[in-house]
Amino acid sequence: MAQLAAITKEKAVKKKRGVAYRMIKQWDIQLMVIPALLLIFVFSYIPMYGVLMAFQDYNLFEGFWASPWVGFKHFSMFFHSPEFWSIIRNTIIISLLKFVIGFPAPIFLALVLNEVRHMAFKRVIQTVSYLPHFLSWVIVAGFTMSILSTDNGSLNILLQKLHLINEPVGFLGKAEYFWGILVSTNVWKEIGFGSIVYLAAIAGINPSLYEAAAMDGAGRIKQIFMITIPSIIPVISIFMILAIGNLLSAGFEDILLLGSNPVLRDVANVIDTYVYRVGITNQRYSYATAVGLFKAVISVGMLTFANMFARRSGNSLW
Repeated sequence: MAQLAAITKEKAVKKKRGVAYRMIKQWDIQLMVIPALLLIFVFSYIPMYGVLMAFQDYNLFEGFWASPWVGFKHFSMFFHSPEFWSIIRNTIIISLLKFVIGFPAPIFLALVLNEVRHMAFKRVIQTVSYLPHFLSWVIVAGFTMSILSTDNGSLNILLQKLHLINEPVGFLGKAEYFWGILVSTNVWKEIGFGSIVYLAAIAGINPSLYEAAAMDGAGRIKQIFMITIPSIIPVISIFMILAIGNLLSAGFEDILLLGSNPVLRDVANVIDTYVYRVGITNQRYSYATAVGLFKAVISVGMLTFANMFARRSGNSLW
């Protein structure tokens, strides 16, 4: 037993020395990682003590430790708020719509672009689809409002020319259109950039697999379903886990800008915009922190569950 323990200890020492040796040998690479680690530590870990406000009647002038503790008072207030169910409904529906429509859209675009053989045309499509990602939501929202405007809006002019409507429609003033406009704008903005990872994964597939499939008589469509999609399943699984963990993050900037019309309040009020309104606008810091913490706890639970489910196929995050 003593000999076995000595061997185990020796292996551990060698492993430890190996890690230290690699870090010293790669000191220039490790040095580049330090700013990112500091950024995460300063802006993600240090502010975590702010969740204490959720259990206090926080006073800006008294600080964290002098403010009175109230336990789960603010959580109870949120659960009994008259807006609770409408906020949860809007958050879940918008998140599910973005997930069901927005998640497979980049995969579909990547599969289509992979089949394009004319390189010049392919580059143009990639550039056009990538560009919206680099535009801020302020620009995208303004662009969307301009297109949907009742005053010389492009969409209303087109529909009138096609004799589909007799007079301009205020799309951003009608609650029934808001979710569709929001989701389609999100897809348009992110579909190109989201396809980059899938295109990279497709590029790593062994070409001999396609050659063998072609020799067996498989067409391009069959090769997509039998080779391409199964080969990128690990990448799809990872992004799906992350997307499920963010299901309660229906959005903030897009909803805040596109849903600013008071008429849309019943369909555009989600957790993130509610936290902003009660926390920043109304200065109810403790209440807003409690709502945000509730969302974070649920999101972590969903992420953990999704990871446990994906672990069965061997494609989990941890």
